[in-house]
Amino acid sequence: MYAIITTGGKQYKVAKGDVFDVEKLDAQPGDEVKLDVLMLNDGKKVLVDADALAKKKVTCKVVDQHKGEKQIVFKFQKRKRHSVKKGHRQNLTRLEVCSMPRITSTAKKAASTEAAAE
Repeated sequence: MYAIITTGGKQYKVAKGDVFDVEKLDAQPGDEVKLDVLMLNDGKKVLVDADALAKKKVTCKVVDQHKGEKQIVFKFQKRKRHSVKKGHRQNLTRLEVCSMPRITSTAKKAASTEAAAE
């Protein structure tokens, strides 16, 4: 069972117990955050209906706040004796997935009635 979630303008594929890094969130270690779900898959059924997924959230626990690896930015202009070396470290939040929503029978019925109406 996995879900596709969105945060910080990016999408992540997560399952229960996964630990992953996202762009910095305003939360302290130990806090719980609820993230929006774009798709649910339980191995047999896939749920992508936006109306049914609007109510579902993935609950994650904040493990820590840290900085990512250093990214080197090097600019060079030949024959002009010009070079600039800069670095950047992105602030990140490490999350652990605590609970995942389930695909309920009402969501299946709603999806089947919409398919029949079309």
